[in-house]
Amino acid sequence: QVQLVESGGGSVQAGGSLRLSCAASESTLRTFAWFRQAPGQGREGVASINPGGLTTFYADSVKGRFTISRNNAKNTIYLEMNDLKPEDTAMYYCASKPGARVTLNGADYNSWGQGTQVTVSS
Repeated sequence: QVQLVESGGGSVQAGGSLRLSCAASESTLRTFAWFRQAPGQGREGVASINPGGLTTFYADSVKGRFTISRNNAKNTIYLEMNDLKPEDTAMYYCASKPGARVTLNGADYNSWGQGTQVTVSS
């Protein structure tokens, strides 16, 4: 139902920064999240944000380095990634679900983007 398009991925050196964007066809009353998946590995929830943008939830692996935010007027969700590490290398996906509960459980989300690649070199 909700179309999501990610952008902003690329290749950076360790310690660098990237900002990912997720353009959504609709964002009202929806929780958004970022997930990532590296080749041969499972999907990992990275960060989630509630409809008002005031409640966020982060995976321990990115806490203090990544920031999720949203601009509801633009129907856009962001993931600011700082102090990137090689282990952050993955395909990053934007996801959305109805409601206000922030989770990092992929099964809770019913809309997914196609992903944007982030590669961090040492």
